[in-house]
Amino acid sequence: MEGSPRHRFITIYGRKPVLEALRDPGIEVDKVLLATGAREQSARDIVQAAQERGVRLERMAPEKITRISRNGRHDQGVVADVRAPAMRTVAAYADALAHDAPPQRVLVLDGVTNPANVGMILRTATAAGLDGTVLPHQGVPDVGPLVIKASAGIAYRASILRAATVADALGLLQDAGFTLFGLAADPAAPTIFEADYPDRAAFVLGGETHGISDAAARWVHEWIRIPMAGGVESLNVASAATALAFELARRRG
Repeated sequence: MEGSPRHRFITIYGRKPVLEALRDPGIEVDKVLLATGAREQSARDIVQAAQERGVRLERMAPEKITRISRNGRHDQGVVADVRAPAMRTVAAYADALAHDAPPQRVLVLDGVTNPANVGMILRTATAAGLDGTVLPHQGVPDVGPLVIKASAGIAYRASILRAATVADALGLLQDAGFTLFGLAADPAAPTIFEADYPDRAAFVLGGETHGISDAAARWVHEWIRIPMAGGVESLNVASAATALAFELARRRG
Protein backbone atom coordinates (compact mmCIF):
# COMPACT_ATOMS: atom_id res chain seq x y z
CA MET A 1 0.00 0.00 0.00
CA GLU A 2 1.45 3.37 -1.09
CA GLY A 3 0.69 5.14 2.19
CA SER A 4 1.93 2.34 4.41
CA PRO A 5 4.40 3.40 7.12
CA ARG A 6 6.40 0.30 6.19
CA HIS A 7 7.84 2.35 3.35
CA ARG A 8 9.56 4.50 5.98
CA PHE A 9 11.47 1.66 7.62
CA ILE A 10 14.35 -0.67 6.84
CA THR A 11 14.18 -4.05 8.59
CA ILE A 12 17.58 -5.36 9.61
CA TYR A 13 18.46 -8.69 11.20
CA GLY A 14 21.36 -10.42 12.90
CA ARG A 15 22.79 -9.66 16.32
CA LYS A 16 25.81 -7.64 15.22
CA PRO A 17 23.92 -5.37 12.74
CA VAL A 18 21.13 -4.75 15.27
CA LEU A 19 23.56 -4.02 18.10
CA GLU A 20 25.57 -1.66 15.87
CA ALA A 21 22.39 0.20 14.95
CA LEU A 22 21.37 0.51 18.59
CA ARG A 23 24.80 1.86 19.53
CA ASP A 24 24.84 4.44 16.71
CA PRO A 25 23.10 7.64 17.90
CA GLY A 26 22.69 8.73 14.28
CA ILE A 27 20.38 5.78 13.53
CA GLU A 28 16.81 5.93 14.78
CA VAL A 29 15.69 2.43 15.77
CA ASP A 30 11.92 2.12 16.07
CA LYS A 31 11.71 -1.31 17.72
CA VAL A 32 13.59 -4.56 18.25
CA LEU A 33 12.12 -8.06 18.14
CA LEU A 34 14.14 -10.71 19.98
CA ALA A 35 13.48 -14.43 20.08
CA THR A 36 12.17 -15.84 23.33
CA GLY A 37 14.78 -17.92 25.07
CA ALA A 38 17.75 -15.92 23.75
CA ARG A 39 20.00 -15.51 26.80
CA GLU A 40 23.52 -15.37 25.32
CA GLN A 41 25.75 -12.40 26.07
CA SER A 42 25.04 -10.89 22.64
CA ALA A 43 21.31 -11.07 23.35
CA ARG A 44 21.83 -9.43 26.74
CA ASP A 45 23.87 -6.70 25.06
CA ILE A 46 20.98 -6.01 22.68
CA VAL A 47 18.51 -5.81 25.56
CA GLN A 48 20.77 -3.43 27.45
CA ALA A 49 21.41 -1.23 24.41
CA ALA A 50 17.68 -1.03 23.66
CA GLN A 51 16.96 -0.04 27.25
CA GLU A 52 19.66 2.63 27.19
CA ARG A 53 18.22 4.10 23.99
CA GLY A 54 14.62 3.81 25.15
CA VAL A 55 13.80 1.56 22.19
CA ARG A 56 10.81 -0.75 22.48
CA LEU A 57 11.88 -4.42 22.65
CA GLU A 58 9.51 -7.33 22.24
CA ARG A 59 10.10 -11.04 22.73
CA MET A 60 8.50 -13.48 20.32
CA ALA A 61 8.83 -17.04 19.06
CA PRO A 62 11.86 -17.69 16.82
CA GLU A 63 9.64 -18.80 13.93
CA LYS A 64 7.88 -15.43 13.98
CA ILE A 65 11.24 -13.68 13.81
CA THR A 66 12.10 -15.75 10.76
CA ARG A 67 8.82 -14.88 9.06
CA ILE A 68 9.71 -11.22 9.45
CA SER A 69 13.37 -11.47 8.45
CA ARG A 70 12.73 -13.99 5.66
CA ASN A 71 16.26 -15.22 6.36
CA GLY A 72 16.20 -17.86 9.07
CA ARG A 73 19.80 -18.84 8.37
CA HIS A 74 21.18 -15.45 9.33
CA ASP A 75 18.71 -13.56 11.49
CA GLN A 76 20.08 -15.12 14.72
CA GLY A 77 16.73 -14.56 16.37
CA VAL A 78 16.63 -10.78 16.21
CA VAL A 79 15.26 -8.12 13.86
CA ALA A 80 14.92 -4.37 14.17
CA ASP A 81 12.99 -1.66 12.34
CA VAL A 82 15.15 1.34 11.53
CA ARG A 83 13.67 4.61 10.34
CA ALA A 84 14.77 5.60 6.84
CA PRO A 85 13.73 9.25 6.52
CA ALA A 86 14.56 9.54 2.81
CA MET A 87 12.83 6.31 1.72
CA ARG A 88 9.40 6.55 0.10
CA THR A 89 7.39 5.14 -2.76
CA VAL A 90 7.88 6.23 -6.36
CA ALA A 91 4.26 7.39 -6.31
CA ALA A 92 4.86 9.63 -3.28
CA TYR A 93 8.02 11.04 -4.84
CA ALA A 94 6.26 11.79 -8.13
CA ASP A 95 3.24 13.33 -6.41
CA ALA A 96 5.47 15.65 -4.39
CA LEU A 97 7.24 17.11 -7.43
CA ALA A 98 6.17 20.67 -8.03
CA HIS A 99 5.65 21.94 -11.57
CA ASP A 100 8.73 24.16 -11.24
CA ALA A 101 10.89 21.59 -9.39
CA PRO A 102 14.61 21.67 -10.20
CA PRO A 103 15.95 19.05 -12.63
CA GLN A 104 15.50 15.51 -11.33
CA ARG A 105 17.93 12.64 -11.89
CA VAL A 106 16.90 9.14 -10.80
CA LEU A 107 18.47 5.69 -11.20
CA VAL A 108 16.21 2.65 -11.66
CA LEU A 109 17.58 -0.80 -10.83
CA ASP A 110 16.16 -3.58 -12.98
CA GLY A 111 16.98 -7.08 -11.78
CA VAL A 112 20.20 -6.11 -9.98
CA THR A 113 20.41 -9.11 -7.66
CA ASN A 114 23.78 -8.76 -5.93
CA PRO A 115 23.34 -6.94 -2.59
CA ALA A 116 26.89 -5.61 -2.84
CA ASN A 117 26.08 -3.92 -6.14
CA VAL A 118 22.86 -2.47 -4.74
CA GLY A 119 24.69 -1.05 -1.73
CA MET A 120 27.49 0.43 -3.80
CA ILE A 121 24.98 2.04 -6.18
CA LEU A 122 23.10 3.62 -3.27
CA ARG A 123 26.38 5.03 -1.95
CA THR A 124 27.38 6.35 -5.39
CA ALA A 125 23.98 7.91 -6.13
CA THR A 126 24.02 9.68 -2.77
CA ALA A 127 27.58 10.91 -3.22
CA ALA A 128 26.75 12.25 -6.69
CA GLY A 129 23.73 14.13 -5.39
CA LEU A 130 21.15 12.25 -7.44
CA ASP A 131 17.53 12.58 -6.44
CA GLY A 132 16.73 8.92 -5.90
CA THR A 133 17.39 5.28 -6.64
CA VAL A 134 14.42 3.09 -7.48
CA LEU A 135 14.55 -0.36 -5.85
CA PRO A 136 11.56 -2.43 -7.01
CA HIS A 137 10.39 -5.01 -4.50
CA GLN A 138 10.45 -7.62 -7.27
CA GLY A 139 13.85 -8.57 -8.63
CA VAL A 140 16.05 -6.48 -6.33
CA PRO A 141 17.23 -7.46 -2.81
CA ASP A 142 15.60 -5.84 0.18
CA VAL A 143 17.67 -3.26 1.99
CA GLY A 144 19.17 -5.63 4.55
CA PRO A 145 22.53 -6.10 6.28
CA LEU A 146 24.46 -6.98 3.10
CA VAL A 147 23.17 -3.95 1.19
CA ILE A 148 23.76 -1.70 4.20
CA LYS A 149 27.31 -3.00 4.65
CA ALA A 150 28.17 -2.45 0.97
CA SER A 151 26.79 1.08 1.18
CA ALA A 152 28.94 1.76 4.27
CA GLY A 153 25.77 2.68 6.14
CA ILE A 154 24.60 5.22 3.54
CA ALA A 155 21.51 3.08 2.82
CA TYR A 156 19.93 4.30 6.06
CA ARG A 157 19.73 7.86 4.72
CA ALA A 158 19.82 7.34 0.94
CA SER A 159 16.91 8.55 -1.19
CA ILE A 160 15.37 5.13 -1.91
CA LEU A 161 12.21 4.94 -4.02
CA ARG A 162 10.08 1.81 -3.82
CA ALA A 163 7.56 0.27 -6.23
CA ALA A 164 6.21 -3.24 -6.66
CA THR A 165 7.91 -3.86 -10.03
CA VAL A 166 10.23 -2.04 -12.39
CA ALA A 167 7.36 -1.60 -14.85
CA ASP A 168 5.23 0.02 -12.15
CA ALA A 169 8.06 2.41 -11.32
CA LEU A 170 8.72 3.36 -14.92
CA GLY A 171 5.04 3.91 -15.61
CA LEU A 172 4.77 6.27 -12.64
CA LEU A 173 7.90 8.16 -13.66
CA GLN A 174 6.70 8.50 -17.24
CA ASP A 175 3.37 9.86 -16.02
CA ALA A 176 5.32 12.41 -13.96
CA GLY A 177 7.05 13.69 -17.09
CA PHE A 178 10.31 11.75 -16.93
CA THR A 179 12.19 10.72 -20.04
CA LEU A 180 13.36 7.15 -19.51
CA PHE A 181 16.88 6.27 -20.62
CA GLY A 182 18.25 2.74 -20.87
CA LEU A 183 21.93 2.01 -20.42
CA ALA A 184 23.00 -0.59 -22.98
CA ALA A 185 25.95 -1.65 -25.13
CA ASP A 186 24.43 -0.50 -28.44
CA PRO A 187 27.29 1.03 -30.49
CA ALA A 188 24.78 3.16 -32.38
CA ALA A 189 23.52 4.85 -29.22
CA PRO A 190 24.97 8.17 -28.06
CA THR A 191 27.36 7.97 -25.14
CA ILE A 192 26.44 9.18 -21.67
CA PHE A 193 28.69 12.17 -22.37
CA GLU A 194 26.98 13.09 -25.66
CA ALA A 195 23.30 12.58 -24.88
CA ASP A 196 20.99 15.47 -24.02
CA TYR A 197 19.02 15.04 -20.82
CA PRO A 198 15.76 16.88 -20.14
CA ASP A 199 14.83 18.32 -16.76
CA ARG A 200 13.30 15.03 -15.63
CA ALA A 201 15.35 11.98 -16.53
CA ALA A 202 15.43 8.43 -15.16
CA PHE A 203 18.15 5.93 -16.05
CA VAL A 204 17.52 2.18 -16.10
CA LEU A 205 20.43 -0.06 -15.07
CA GLY A 206 20.04 -3.74 -15.97
CA GLY A 207 20.95 -6.77 -13.93
CA GLU A 208 24.30 -8.49 -13.72
CA THR A 209 23.43 -11.43 -15.97
CA HIS A 210 20.73 -10.44 -18.44
CA GLY A 211 20.89 -6.65 -18.56
CA ILE A 212 17.71 -4.66 -18.96
CA SER A 213 14.62 -6.85 -18.91
CA ASP A 214 11.92 -6.88 -21.57
CA ALA A 215 9.50 -5.51 -18.96
CA ALA A 216 11.70 -2.43 -18.56
CA ALA A 217 12.91 -2.13 -22.15
CA ARG A 218 9.42 -1.50 -23.49
CA TRP A 219 9.28 1.68 -21.38
CA VAL A 220 12.65 3.08 -22.49
CA HIS A 221 12.44 6.23 -24.61
CA GLU A 222 16.14 6.56 -25.47
CA TRP A 223 19.20 4.32 -25.24
CA ILE A 224 22.63 5.51 -24.16
CA ARG A 225 25.97 3.79 -23.63
CA ILE A 226 29.28 4.09 -21.85
CA PRO A 227 32.14 4.23 -24.39
CA MET A 228 34.52 1.29 -24.09
CA ALA A 229 38.13 0.81 -25.20
CA GLY A 230 40.66 -1.99 -25.05
CA GLY A 231 38.22 -4.69 -26.10
CA VAL A 232 36.14 -4.32 -22.92
CA GLU A 233 32.50 -5.13 -23.66
CA SER A 234 30.81 -3.87 -20.51
CA LEU A 235 31.27 -2.76 -16.91
CA ASN A 236 29.96 -4.16 -13.68
CA VAL A 237 26.59 -2.51 -13.01
CA ALA A 238 27.91 -0.66 -9.96
CA SER A 239 30.85 0.68 -11.98
CA ALA A 240 28.50 1.72 -14.78
CA ALA A 241 26.30 3.51 -12.24
CA THR A 242 29.35 5.38 -10.94
CA ALA A 243 30.35 6.60 -14.40
CA LEU A 244 26.81 7.74 -15.17
CA ALA A 245 26.13 9.29 -11.76
CA PHE A 246 29.19 11.48 -11.81
CA GLU A 247 28.61 12.57 -15.38
CA LEU A 248 25.17 13.73 -14.21
CA ALA A 249 26.80 15.42 -11.22
CA ARG A 250 29.33 17.15 -13.51
CA ARG A 251 26.55 18.58 -15.63
CA ARG A 252 24.67 19.78 -12.59
CA GLY A 253 27.77 21.65 -11.54
